[in-house]
Amino acid sequence: MSGNILIIDDEIKLLKLLGMILSQEDFNVKQASTARSAMTMLEQAEYDVVLSDVRLPDAFGVELVKSIKAKYPHLEIILMTAFGNITDAVQAMKNGAYDYLVKGDDNEKIIPLVYKAMEKAQDNAAKKAQKTTAQKGFEAIIGISPLIVQAKKLAEKVAVTDATVLLTGETGTGKEVFANAIHQGSERKKNNFVAINCSAFSREILESELFGHKAGAFTGAVKDKKGLIEEANGGTLFLDEIGEMPVELQAKLLRVLETREFIKMGETKVSKSDFRLVAATNRDLEEEIRQGNFREDLYFRLNIFEIRLPALRERKEDLKALAKNFIDLFSQKLHISGLQVDPEYFRILGKNDWKGNIRELRNTVERSLILMNDHRLDAESLPDYSEKNSPGNDSLSMKSLEKEHIQKVLQYTKGNKAEASRLLEIGIATLYRKLEEYGLR
Repeated sequence: MSGNILIIDDEIKLLKLLGMILSQEDFNVKQASTARSAMTMLEQAEYDVVLSDVRLPDAFGVELVKSIKAKYPHLEIILMTAFGNITDAVQAMKNGAYDYLVKGDDNEKIIPLVYKAMEKAQDNAAKKAQKTTAQKGFEAIIGISPLIVQAKKLAEKVAVTDATVLLTGETGTGKEVFANAIHQGSERKKNNFVAINCSAFSREILESELFGHKAGAFTGAVKDKKGLIEEANGGTLFLDEIGEMPVELQAKLLRVLETREFIKMGETKVSKSDFRLVAATNRDLEEEIRQGNFREDLYFRLNIFEIRLPALRERKEDLKALAKNFIDLFSQKLHISGLQVDPEYFRILGKNDWKGNIRELRNTVERSLILMNDHRLDAESLPDYSEKNSPGNDSLSMKSLEKEHIQKVLQYTKGNKAEASRLLEIGIATLYRKLEEYGLR
């Protein structure tokens, strides 16, 4: 079992001895001689277990437990004292300490206790990650910047109505998260939330996905299929990138919105569906209307309540919280524990323009967790943004870095090139070309 431990003690000899003992157990150990320095270290990296002396130069350990647990509830804390004191021990446990040790006890007692505390801390972290991934509704919208707070307030107000909502903004700004939050905040939340990206299909397939079809309606239609409009009955239909919808289908969608009636492909019978529509686009629909690519009457039907989602570069103060959320998410997915995050990691993230917005940040965090060494996220985990890749470095080092990056991603995907190209954000043909170039095929 690996993990990160912080030892706090002003007795330097004991500090070094404990550090040596725990390091030999393959734990990552850091040391602090004061409460102040310890709190700074807790802010700068992720820890699992803290061992702290009760009597520190600038704090009383029993009260320090309360301060640490308030900020880092997943941490487990073991207190150590040279003098056994039942009152202190009881209060320490009430304040959230994992256990209380008397110094001078056989060191063999410390090791098993640390292992148990580590197991508990890592279980706490896993539960925290599960809670994060299970977040629904408006809890899933992360950020305190004025623009995102305003967008969230508008969404909360419209959620309780049945009004059609149009979400606008750049690709990757979190439109589906907002759409799902609006659904969860409505009276329709017990019914289906169904979503489709209108840019991902040809006209015929998109029509089939939306309206459904009868067997034999077209080549390949071997059995009846329910469409998403029918699936969304009583719930919410989310049409992402609606600006990409072919004009012929726009007319059919308009009729459905006006009558709540539709006809499946290959059928003559009229069906009904009571659904709430949330649509999203990264296009300027008014400009699309002028160019003849979007129906004006459908635009007016959609644009009952518009919410613009800000680009990530407009809400940089939210970047660290978003990154931490994705770190928790992918740490659980990749079964990573005892993770440390260097402050430099967040500083470099903050320098990027994030043209791909939250989606790009999510992918970057996932890739950096794959690339990291020694359970530590730092500048080396971010080759695309690291300052070591300055123009002064020769191109060979850049190629070497790219080759290593591709190798690690392929190792993570177990050779699945389609998944690797998704993580690398390059086309599958580009990936094969690079594999050939670097002799990796």
